[in-house]
Amino acid sequence: MNNLKPWHRTIRKNTRPTDPINMDRIERWLGADKMLHLQRSMRGWYGAPINVRDLPGSVWITKDGDFIGKFGRGGFASAYDAFEDHLRRSWRELSKPQYGIAHAGFTSISDALARASSGNSQNLNGTISKAGPTKVVGSASSLWRVGTQPIAGAAGAAAPGGTAHVKSNTGAMAFNNPSSGTLHLVGADFSASIINNAVMLYDRLFSVAKTIASVANESVTGVPTRYQSSTATTEDYAGGNFLFMEVGATAYANTAHNWGVAGGSNECLYRNQAGTDNSILPVLAGNPGGVATIADRFDMPVNTWFAPLASGDTGIMDLAQMRCSASVATGALNFVIGHPIGIMAFPVINSLLPFDWLTNRNQAPRIFDNACLAMFELPAPATTATTYTGMIYATSAAP
Repeated sequence: MNNLKPWHRTIRKNTRPTDPINMDRIERWLGADKMLHLQRSMRGWYGAPINVRDLPGSVWITKDGDFIGKFGRGGFASAYDAFEDHLRRSWRELSKPQYGIAHAGFTSISDALARASSGNSQNLNGTISKAGPTKVVGSASSLWRVGTQPIAGAAGAAAPGGTAHVKSNTGAMAFNNPSSGTLHLVGADFSASIINNAVMLYDRLFSVAKTIASVANESVTGVPTRYQSSTATTEDYAGGNFLFMEVGATAYANTAHNWGVAGGSNECLYRNQAGTDNSILPVLAGNPGGVATIADRFDMPVNTWFAPLASGDTGIMDLAQMRCSASVATGALNFVIGHPIGIMAFPVINSLLPFDWLTNRNQAPRIFDNACLAMFELPAPATTATTYTGMIYATSAAP
């Protein structure tokens, strides 16, 4: 007998919508500034469309900045208007008598909620609070090394080994692996203290500390343990894995530098999503200057949160070699490989936004056992440090 519920099939089909969404609706809902911010953040992206988690419906943004999927809002009202209506309805409901119907039975998707209430649901890390760093307009910033919940993460181990990240690492969001079946994101309640910021929730697969004050080629032998398949139809497919250069606790000195030197085997090298070794990473400019290399900033050009890959490549399995064009006297930096899970954008500030990732999406993203879940800020619209607070919910599907 087939015991799969409809929601089980939904979260496992791993398909993405292709229907274009009217841009006027997106602009009306998010506001022009937030919409353009998300579009700029996707320039040059080589992977599959990324789900915009806080938009109701099933909305994805492509590498060309187009929004696709299903979106029934934005005809007349903005996200702020809708949230105001939500608060009014909540206050009305709270004024009514509340009778004892907790843990009442559900059907279909509601069966998922019943399953959650019977011990198959959890809050990732309990609660999450990240006090972000001071930012540079147009640059991405890491939330890995800042507190308070989860506490600050550590730098990757030195080359050649590096660190293959898992959920037990300091800085990762804590959760329990399911005893059977697979774990999926189903919802969140989250807020940001500054308007129009956006964060990427990602699986931090691997990091390795770059040797400072060196122009030598550095070999990397460590490899991630997740998203390592070369088969495009598997959930563990390496397509979409991305690389970024993350400044640590010590800012880089004011020295012009590039990541990689063209020609002569002095480039940064990686293994691509098809398993091809020694693929060449295009030379990427770092950001010299006291402000340009502040702690936790991505050391890459503005409006960039991922390193470009060779033509035709859509993901990176592992690194083979790091190289800097100049000897930078002081600083700390990691090469980091991650896999995107979803974007959370905040068109409303200091309000807990309810995100429904189960009933309003085509799929609830998979969380692999032992995943190292973390967040970073997409290229920033302002320099003010932002605090992100909330809860993220996950439920395990039956095997």
